[in-house]
Amino acid sequence: MKNKFVYIVFVLLCIVAVNVVSHYVYSRFDMTQDKRYTLSKEAKETVATVNSPIVIDVFLQGNFPPEFKRLQIETEQLLAEFANYNPNIKFNFVNPLESDNPEALQQQFASQGMKGAQVEVRENGKVSTEIVYPWALAYFNERTVKIPLLKNTLGATSEERINNSVQNLEYAFAEGFHKLINAKSKRIAVVKGNGELDDRYVADLFSTLRDTYYTAPFTLDSAAVAPLRTLEQLNSFDLAVIAKPTEAFTDAEKYILDQFTMNGGASIWLVDGTELIENPENGNTVIIPRELNLGDFFFKYGVRINPNVLKDVYCAPIVMASGDERDAQYNKYPWLYHPLSASANDHPIVNNIEAVKFEYVSGIDTLPNAVKKTILLSSSPITKKQGTPIELDINKEIPEALSIVNQGPNPSEFNAGETPTAVLLEGEFPSVFSNRIKPFKLSAAIKDKTKSSPTRMLVISDGDVIKNQLDNGRPLELGFDKWTQAFYGNKEFLLNAVNYMLDDSGLINIRNKKIAVPFLDPQKTIAERSYWQLVNILLPLTLLAVFGFAFGYFRKRKYTR
Repeated sequence: MKNKFVYIVFVLLCIVAVNVVSHYVYSRFDMTQDKRYTLSKEAKETVATVNSPIVIDVFLQGNFPPEFKRLQIETEQLLAEFANYNPNIKFNFVNPLESDNPEALQQQFASQGMKGAQVEVRENGKVSTEIVYPWALAYFNERTVKIPLLKNTLGATSEERINNSVQNLEYAFAEGFHKLINAKSKRIAVVKGNGELDDRYVADLFSTLRDTYYTAPFTLDSAAVAPLRTLEQLNSFDLAVIAKPTEAFTDAEKYILDQFTMNGGASIWLVDGTELIENPENGNTVIIPRELNLGDFFFKYGVRINPNVLKDVYCAPIVMASGDERDAQYNKYPWLYHPLSASANDHPIVNNIEAVKFEYVSGIDTLPNAVKKTILLSSSPITKKQGTPIELDINKEIPEALSIVNQGPNPSEFNAGETPTAVLLEGEFPSVFSNRIKPFKLSAAIKDKTKSSPTRMLVISDGDVIKNQLDNGRPLELGFDKWTQAFYGNKEFLLNAVNYMLDDSGLINIRNKKIAVPFLDPQKTIAERSYWQLVNILLPLTLLAVFGFAFGYFRKRKYTR
C-alpha cells in the first residue's frame, strides 16, 4: 500500500514539474515534409527587433467558399508562428461583411486597391458565386500596410490558385512587415532625357515603389554640359530604371551609365528593338528597327537585342469593334504580336507569378563572357521570329491569327522555340569603354573603372512591359487591360525585379519556398459521397454495438459463475 502511495505521489510530482517547465520553456515541432510552418531566417529577421505591437487585421472570416477555408487556416497558422517568435505580433480575423454598412466598407476597400475576389464554387454538383476579400492590413506606429493574400494565375483552378497563394503567404507578410518597420534607404533613379515614357504611363509602378524606396526623376540632358556632375549625382542612386527610350544615346550618356554600373549601380533596361510608325499611303502600321546606339553597350555586357518581332501562339487578345457605330459589337481576337510569358523558371523574380504581357517584343541573344546570365522570361515554344520591316494589315492579321489558333500553326514557320525576352545579368561587368577613347575625362575623385563591383542588370526587350493604361487620363493598375478586363503579371514581375536588385537581406528568396497543399478530388468526392457518409455513420454505431455486446457477454460470464 505504501509503495502504491509513493508511486502516485511521484507521478503527480512529475506532472506538476512538466507543467512548470512547459510554462517557461515552449517549443513547436514542424513535422511537415515541406516545413511550411518553419519560418525562414529572412522572415524572422524582419520582426526580430520589433518591441512594440504590430496589429494585423485579416479579412478572411465569414461564410466563404470551402477552398478559402484552407487559405484561412494556413494564414492563421503562419501568423501564429510569427507571434510565437515575437509576442508583439497580434492578429485577428475580421468579417468585412458584418459591418453596419457593408457597401460603404466595400467602397473603402476599393479606394485602397483592396478589391474583392469573385469566385465560382462547385459543391455537391451545384455552382454558386461568392465574393471574398483576401487581404490583410498591418498597423505599426501609425503606419499601415496592405498585404494581399490571394494570387491569381491565368487558367488556374481554384485549388491551384489557393496553392499558389499559400506558397506566397510567408513572403507577403515578411515583405509587409519589412515595409512597416524599416525606414526607406535605397534610392531609385527614373532616367529621363532620351524620350522615355511619360510619368503618367509609369505612375502606378513607381507610386507603389514609393512605399519602400525613394524614387526621383533623373535627366541625362546635363551630360552634354556637365558630365562629371551628372555622373556624380547618378552615383548617389542605387538603381536606375530606363523605361522605353526612343532617342539615341550619346557616347557621353553611355559613359555615364557605364561608370554608374562600374561603381556597383544596378539597372533595369526596358528597351524596344523595333518601333511602330504609320504608312502615310494606306494608314497601315509599319514595324521598323529602332536605333538607340546601344548595340555595343549591351554587347559588351553579354546580351544583344535583335531588330525583329516575335509572333507567339500563346498570346493576349485585342478587342475589335464590328458593325455600325451605333450597334457596334466588341469581340476579342488573338493577337500574335502580344506574347504572354509564363516562365517555368523558379528564380524568385518570376516564381509563381501571373503571365507577363509583351507588345511587339524582340528576341534577346546571350553572348559568352564572365557575367552570369539568367533567362527570366521567354516566348513559348510555338514562336516565329519575323524580320523587319513589317507592314501590318489588321484585316489580314486577324484571320491569320484565328486560323493559327484554331487549326494549329505551320511547324515550318513557328519553329523558333523559346526565345529570351528578359535576361538578368549578375556579377562583375566589363566596362564598355575599356581600351577606348573616353567621351570626357574623369576627375581625381571619380576614377575611371574598367571592371565593376558585383552588381546586377535586367534587360527586357519591350518597353511596354512597364506601361500602365489610362482611363480618362488617370493611370490604371499596371498589368490591367481595360479592354479585355484581364490582369497580367507585369506589375508583380517588375516589383519582384526591383526588390531583388535592391534587397540586401535576401527577403525575396523566401519566394523559392515550395509548399504542397493537398486537396480533395471534387469528382471523386461527389461520386463516393454516399459511401463515406454511410461509413462515417454506420461504422461507429457498429463498433459501439460490438463493444456493448462483448461487454455484456463477458460480464454475464463473470458473474454467473
